[in-house]
Amino acid sequence: MSAKKADKKKAAANEGPQKKLIASNKRALHDYFIDQTWEAGIVLTGTEVKSLRDRGASLIDGYCYVDAGEVWMDNAHIAPYVKGTWTNHAARRKRKLLMHKQEIEKLASKSREKGFTIVPLEMYFLGSHAKVKIGLARGKKEWDKRQTLREKQDLREAQRAMRQRELA
Repeated sequence: MSAKKADKKKAAANEGPQKKLIASNKRALHDYFIDQTWEAGIVLTGTEVKSLRDRGASLIDGYCYVDAGEVWMDNAHIAPYVKGTWTNHAARRKRKLLMHKQEIEKLASKSREKGFTIVPLEMYFLGSHAKVKIGLARGKKEWDKRQTLREKQDLREAQRAMRQRELA
């Protein structure tokens, strides 16, 4: 084995498990200001994991809440496993999220404040574990949404102009 290949293998081993994105909630970034984010594990059944490996998930209508010291994700869609039998899961069932007790207490106290909600932002595999990134979100007004879109469009136009200038 050459020295370059050995260095690449060592670098990959030192980085830790790779993050493989399953689904992201772009709608939440459009509708909310995200103040703080947390990473949580998800309690899943076998067919749900297999379906997620096939990238069969959507977080668009999903939301999270704290109930009796536990965090739950509701209305997130994980497609039924195609090769599943009668043991297949319900697509939009409640799923328990795994977090530390201190994180749950902090999240619960902040989500009780007026105007805040908890939304799932991303679902991904970290190594062999399914994780979800949740965010404490404040709703945007209509003019905030227009302003955000305008800023993104201006940034895109500036990048396009810089690329054209480099080529000329």
